[in-house]
Amino acid sequence: MQELLKSLLVAALMLPVAVFAQQPPSLELPDDADIRIIVDISGSMKANDPDNLRQPAVRLLARMLPEGAGAGVWTFGQYVNMLVPHGEVTSDWRELAIDRSGQINSVALRTNLGEALRVASDPYLSGGEELDNTDFILLTDGKVDISDDAGTNQQEREEILGSLLAELTDRGATIHTVALSEEADLALLEALASETGGSYSLARSAEALTLAFLKALNTAVPQQQIPIEGDSFTVDDGVEEFTALIFRADDEPAATRELGLVSPTGEESTAESVADGMRWARETEYDLITVTDPAAGQWRINGELGEGSRVTVVSDLRMVVSPIPPTFTADDPVSVRVAFFEGDQKIDNADFLGVIDVRLTLTSDDGRSGTKTLSGDQPPEDGVYSDDIARLPDSGEYELDIVADGQTFSRRFTAVTRFVAPEGEETPVAAEPVDTLPEPEPEPEPVPEAPEQPASDAGPIDISQVEESEPEPAANAEESAVVPLWMMAAAGGVGLLVVAGAVFLMMRRRKSGDEEAPPVVQPEEEEIPVAEPDPEPEADPEQEEEVPEDDIPVADTTIDEPEPEPEPEPEPKKEQEPESEDAEPEEDEEFGLEDFDLSEFDDLPDTGDEKGILDDEDESDDGEDDGKKDR
Repeated sequence: MQELLKSLLVAALMLPVAVFAQQPPSLELPDDADIRIIVDISGSMKANDPDNLRQPAVRLLARMLPEGAGAGVWTFGQYVNMLVPHGEVTSDWRELAIDRSGQINSVALRTNLGEALRVASDPYLSGGEELDNTDFILLTDGKVDISDDAGTNQQEREEILGSLLAELTDRGATIHTVALSEEADLALLEALASETGGSYSLARSAEALTLAFLKALNTAVPQQQIPIEGDSFTVDDGVEEFTALIFRADDEPAATRELGLVSPTGEESTAESVADGMRWARETEYDLITVTDPAAGQWRINGELGEGSRVTVVSDLRMVVSPIPPTFTADDPVSVRVAFFEGDQKIDNADFLGVIDVRLTLTSDDGRSGTKTLSGDQPPEDGVYSDDIARLPDSGEYELDIVADGQTFSRRFTAVTRFVAPEGEETPVAAEPVDTLPEPEPEPEPVPEAPEQPASDAGPIDISQVEESEPEPAANAEESAVVPLWMMAAAGGVGLLVVAGAVFLMMRRRKSGDEEAPPVVQPEEEEIPVAEPDPEPEADPEQEEEVPEDDIPVADTTIDEPEPEPEPEPEPKKEQEPESEDAEPEEDEEFGLEDFDLSEFDDLPDTGDEKGILDDEDESDDGEDDGKKDR
């Protein structure tokens, strides 16, 4: 007994420790980032990047890197070259990176990817072995190529994925990879990203390269943004500087592009006419406009905004979001935590937080989206807004967008994550209607109805038209095939109800017999409920084993007339069609419950109707029932 009490005491003491260990770490301002950009300049780039769009892409990163971060740029082919020395990001460093980006070319003979990672991760650059706050952005369009011997190249590839990757992972490095064209070693690049917790992107064309670089930078160094609503955005008094990145629309010619930025006072600036305190950089794919000490109020953009356009800000008032992993599963969900900081202090003032509306939106790669509000009626006491994304209805890439809207300011955070469903999980869901219904004809009915299902909760948020809604039509289709059996069996009286109940249980256990047993003799029983005196147990051998002897005459009488059987067979099918149609509106009314199995609950209304029918029959067949009781 004493040992049991000791065990309970130890468990009670350890429980708070275990609970505390499971809690996510508190939100803090991130340290200064260290970004190392590695660019492939092998000869194959002549074909995959004929316009050398790597140059404006690198210039974009140089301009958008936060002040005070560490950064460097390397190029590689057969050899590795430090294009821009690693150092602190300042205005001088930006100018040097922008100037030297013009040296990026496609003249190298080979693709020495492993050596590029070794040189860029040299401990000398960091002043030590640790790379906990270091992110590598690696661009390549080829495979490991250091020799004419295929065996040597394969050995180098295995070493990259083996000892080199293990060393970088142990040192805390994060590698974001960008593959330019499908000719690259996609498996290698995906492994480098996934093993180190980085992002992976496939830019199928050089035109998509800038967006892929921007995605990697935003994952490595999430920057403060303010939302663009239509063609306008609102700057608050706390903004010290904003940078508007406006991508060119796909159908807009770069040479004749017209773009203007209108201040709250109505003054319009263009690339040819720049106002004081403004810097305007025009590239083939984008315009980058930086305004220092901007006027508070609504700014407007005159021109078309392409995909990826955004406005980043430098401000003491910051919205900090917990790191969003590049991939997640149902077993390892995303924990979304949002807090606001002024300077280096977290804000927990209820008056300030009470006027902020915080919304989280997820958008799938095919454009479907849903939104959830994180801010409730009362602000969180600790100032942290929390939610978990446990799972999504489909595997794939999703854009996560968090917008905080206050009375005098707004902030925005964006990230990209990929949901990975367990292998084989989605396939059985789609196959459920086929496995449930043995007859192939009802199978096409629920399939076209699935896209018409309304949106429902997918994990913590609503994702419009993305839910897995096939299982519910399968259950309803099965019920529509069962209801006529009960209605036909009810006409036979209480004795035949036992037979129908036994057949119903057999149907639920053996779906292969659903379509054969019920419709054979039941329709006849409505017209011949009185034929009790002819006991011939040979007619229905399957029912003979479970039905009591005094109920056998009813089954025998129906078997004696095989000719009318073809006539009643279409009758149950006609009865099934309107009932299955009635079931379809019920699916619309059940929206949002696709994740629950409603097959058992759908039987309840039908059972209630059948009891009413049975009660009527009992009253009309009192004589027959009394006769059976006397026996």
